[in-house]
Amino acid sequence: MERIKELLESNRRWAEELKAVDPQFFERLSESQSPDFLWIGCSDSRISPTASVGMLPGEMFVHRNVANLVNHSDMNCLAVMQFAVEVLKVEHIIVCGHYGCGGVKAAFDDARYGLVDNWLRHIQDIMHKYEAKLAKLPDYETRLDKLCELNIIEQIVNVGETTIVQDAWERGQKLFVHGWIYRIAEGIYRDMKITVRSLEELDAMRDDTFKAETRPVGSVPV
Repeated sequence: MERIKELLESNRRWAEELKAVDPQFFERLSESQSPDFLWIGCSDSRISPTASVGMLPGEMFVHRNVANLVNHSDMNCLAVMQFAVEVLKVEHIIVCGHYGCGGVKAAFDDARYGLVDNWLRHIQDIMHKYEAKLAKLPDYETRLDKLCELNIIEQIVNVGETTIVQDAWERGQKLFVHGWIYRIAEGIYRDMKITVRSLEELDAMRDDTFKAETRPVGSVPV
């Protein structure tokens, strides 16, 4: 219980610090939200999306799950996307994964943890899709890092294939889907230089056999 009290006390100090800089901050925040970004990322406790990119509350809409997956049967993720795109009118969707992802590793190792194994089956599908290319990489860590990158690429495609995003593009709404990756040991995000803003670009990305997938692992440009 003492730890819970500490959290509440830390929250009080945090709120007081913000109000000291901007006395009306929370009053304004309570009236509405108008973020430009939707973040779809991993649930890993070592990553704090809003704070780590220097944003304040209200500036980023966030959805997180194990291994940053976008499944077309996941009503939770789809509901977040629909609200973000159709109601909040975000302009950017950032799909962010990270090296050393425990979910990706569990799928790669075919480990057994229970219910989550079924969720991670989607990553095993990606692993089998690129099995031949992964097998050519020199060692376990390199293959695992590459699978983390490939997972992000596949989730960008999944985002673009939703009716939510495709309907937005069809009506001319400005909407970009980006891929980022994070290395926890550095605390730095890297842009994977994969951005789609239309159905045509999504189709081109698929037809291009994912050029990013041929880059050396760890060389994703900043």
